[in-house]
Amino acid sequence: MNAELEWKIHNLPDSPGCYLMKSKGEIIYVGKAKNLKNRVSQYFHASRSHTPKVRAMVEKVDDFDIVLVDGELEAFTLECNLIKKHRPHYNILLKDDKHYPYIRIDLREDFPRPELVRKQAKDGAKYFGPYQGATVVREVLDVVRTVFPIRSCNWSIHPDKPRRPCVYHQIGQCPAPCAGLISKEDYAPHIRGVTDFLSGKYAPVLDELTARMRGASAEMNYERAALYRDRIRAVESVMQKQKAISTREDDRDVIAVLRHDADAIVELLYIRSGRLIGSENFTLEGAGDEEPGEILTQFILQYYTPENLPPTELILSADPPEKAVIEELLTELHGRRTYLFTPLRGDKLKLVRMALKNARDLAEKLDKRSAASRERTVGAAEELAEALGLPFYPRRIEGYDISNTQGVLSVGSQVVMIDGVARHDQYRIYRIKTVQGANDFASMHEVITRRLTHGLKERHERREAGEDAQGGKFSDLPDLILIDGGRGQLSAAQDAMHALGLDIPMFGLAKRIEEIVLPDCDESILLDRHSNALHLIQRLRDEAHRFAITHHRKLRSKASVASRLDGVAGIGEKRRKAILKHFATVEALKNASVDEIAAVDGMSRPAAENVYAMLHPPEEAPGASAPEQD
Repeated sequence: MNAELEWKIHNLPDSPGCYLMKSKGEIIYVGKAKNLKNRVSQYFHASRSHTPKVRAMVEKVDDFDIVLVDGELEAFTLECNLIKKHRPHYNILLKDDKHYPYIRIDLREDFPRPELVRKQAKDGAKYFGPYQGATVVREVLDVVRTVFPIRSCNWSIHPDKPRRPCVYHQIGQCPAPCAGLISKEDYAPHIRGVTDFLSGKYAPVLDELTARMRGASAEMNYERAALYRDRIRAVESVMQKQKAISTREDDRDVIAVLRHDADAIVELLYIRSGRLIGSENFTLEGAGDEEPGEILTQFILQYYTPENLPPTELILSADPPEKAVIEELLTELHGRRTYLFTPLRGDKLKLVRMALKNARDLAEKLDKRSAASRERTVGAAEELAEALGLPFYPRRIEGYDISNTQGVLSVGSQVVMIDGVARHDQYRIYRIKTVQGANDFASMHEVITRRLTHGLKERHERREAGEDAQGGKFSDLPDLILIDGGRGQLSAAQDAMHALGLDIPMFGLAKRIEEIVLPDCDESILLDRHSNALHLIQRLRDEAHRFAITHHRKLRSKASVASRLDGVAGIGEKRRKAILKHFATVEALKNASVDEIAAVDGMSRPAAENVYAMLHPPEEAPGASAPEQD
């Protein structure tokens, strides 16, 4: 602890406020306190009682700032705003900040219409939701328009300037107020039916539709009866997705928290008019060692905003530490009284258990996904180590391949897996410099020599500079090397490695029957074709091959462009380099217009026209017949 930090701790005030813990100028944690002196001092004393996360945070703190406020409510508000602004590493962060869709109806309009919106505002309109996604909202709106003839357009309606009715009027889904075919008074029952329907009052709608269907059937108007039948099915489809869970027509959110390893899972159930209309879950990283009440506090303060207002009731799985203050804050946000409940019995407890059941289900799925991922990555590497007889787990595996066309433009690729996961940022390409012609053995020898020489040199330089030998561009040497090929390529790679005084485990993978070739061993190893170890090295080998051949094709394409520019009038060495830099491939140059070619640095219009003419000979002109090919 430095002297400045110790002085600040000693001079903390006995006042409510917020504190901002810093490390090298970066805010890493924001907290609130009724008494800043007591709360902040606790971080730097009695470390045995701290959670691992708090201990890790305190070890990095080299400074802190405080902001004094008048009371708890102001401290809550300020803490929430500071967390959202700075997103400190050690705070519980709600990373899923998307806005959930609502259906909005402004009943103050003469001819209201339902619309999809992403934010709930205090604008006097009526909102229904939130829904799980825009697809669900559009599905509900389709049902609404099928059952209730209401307008869906956003045209301004002027009775003195009627419009021509659109196709929705012709199919019976709009009464065409824009054409003056319905009055405000006659339109009002339609929109009342919509608001009742969206509030979960399905029975009157179903009764009315059933009566109309039977009436049409009695009149032998079967086409009309079939229309009502389809509308009934549409309503029932929405009803099935909104399970009734309460006889009271309340709006509630049920929020339950489940600690899962180092993280915490928050499950949120949306209940509107006594019906469950959706659910969402959130994983709060690094919050697993916090108390459930504190996790819920942070979630509530970050989740509910002026654009995402809370309902009148929040049913929680644990009591927040400052329940009264949170209620006051949410009430101020909502504009009417908001209550927090932590039920111990009854229907509300059943809702909490339902949310926890969903959270546990998610936790089980995450565990299974994690286990499956481990089997394909770390587990596969461990299985490979056992198959190769290695005494250790190969954390870093590098794969190598050579690509050329008849010995021209040869390249070697280096791809990397760490803990069984591809690390694209550490891939490397080597242009073959010392080998002439198609000699994959000598090319592999050059690539391995250059890679390991770079690594040894960088390790030496980092040690000389007093730095960790690991962490450079080449200094992290592989634990295991895969050579794409048989014994010839493997032997060349081994010779290069031994010449540098290294002894890194190495093996080849022959394509014919996917056999593992080991150095100094006549017998090959055949892994079970379903084994994770085989799948791992196949992925690595395929990636090395893909990476090498991709870069070889780029070189070949550039060479093709350069060769086709030879002899073009007005194109010298300087202009050819400029064209190659601007258009990397023949296809890109061929698709370019004369103006685009002329725009290249140093090009003239006549030279551009010559290049264009070379790439578009007369036989390729539109309408010309293509020459026959054998």
